[in-house]
Amino acid sequence: MTHLDSTFKLGDRTVKRMGYGAMQLAGPGVFGPPKDRQAAVEVLRVAIAAGVNHIDTSDFYGPHITNQIIREALSPYPDDLVIVTKFGAKRGPDGSWNVASSADEIASAVHDNLRNLGLEALDVVNLRIMFDVHGPAEGSIEAPLAALEKLQRQGLVRHIGLSNVTRRQVDEGRAIANIVCVQNYYNLAHRDDDALIDYLAAEGIAYVPFFPLGGFSPLQSGVLSDVANRLAATTMQVALAWLLQRSPNILLIPGTKSVSHLRENLAAANLQLPTDALDVLNRIGSPEPAP
Repeated sequence: MTHLDSTFKLGDRTVKRMGYGAMQLAGPGVFGPPKDRQAAVEVLRVAIAAGVNHIDTSDFYGPHITNQIIREALSPYPDDLVIVTKFGAKRGPDGSWNVASSADEIASAVHDNLRNLGLEALDVVNLRIMFDVHGPAEGSIEAPLAALEKLQRQGLVRHIGLSNVTRRQVDEGRAIANIVCVQNYYNLAHRDDDALIDYLAAEGIAYVPFFPLGGFSPLQSGVLSDVANRLAATTMQVALAWLLQRSPNILLIPGTKSVSHLRENLAAANLQLPTDALDVLNRIGSPEPAP
C-alpha cells in the first residue's frame, strides 16, 4: 500500500495526507514578493492538477502576497480544496515576526484572509501561539482562542486548529473550542511531540508537522542520506515518507517554489519504507543512552 490517496479528516472535510505549504511562495525570508510570480502561480496549479486538496498558508506570509497568489492561481476554487490559514502573528516593516493576538488583531486577520483569498468563510484557522517564536512555551491561550471562537460562531471561520503549542495548551484549547488540528515542529530528528501525536491520533485530530528536514545534526543527516541513497530516493522524500508511516493522522505540507521539487515531494507518497530502513531512521530521533 502507498499513501498517494491516503486521507484523513480535517474538521468535516476529508483531505489527502500529502498537501502543500505555500510559505515559500513569498520572497526571501517569507517577506515581500517572489522573484517570479508566474512561477509561483504555476506551482499551485500543478499541485492541484496532481490531486493536492489541502493548502497551508497565512496572510502574514509576505504579508498578504501568498494569499493573493493563491487566489490568482486557483480561484474559483475546486470544491474539494481545503485552505488552512493561521493567525497570531504579524510582520514588522523590517520583516520581524511579532505577536498579534488581541481580539481586534484576530478579527482584522480574519477579514484580511477573507479578502486576499477571496472567500466568504475560512475553512480552517490555526491560532499560532507566540509566547516563544521558536517553539512551544507554556501560557494560557484562552483570550485569543475565545476571540477566534467568537468569529467561528459568526460563521466567518468553520474550523479551528492550534500551532506552536504544548499538550497542556491543547487540553486548554479543547475546553474552549473544537480543535481539529495541531501544527507543530516535528520530524525524524525532532521528536518532542511523539506522545502528543499518539494522543491526537486516538482522538481523531490531525497533526501537521512543519520543517521535515529542520534541526538535523551532520551525523543524523548522514544517516538519512545513506538510507535515501539505498532506496534511490531523495532525503526529503525519505523524511516525508517516514512522517506518513509514523501515524495515520499526520498531514504533510511540504513547500517549494519549483515544479520539479513539487513533483519530487508528491512522489514521497508512493515511497513505502521497508522495516530495516525504518529501524535505522527511528534511531535518528531516539534519546542518546546515558553514559
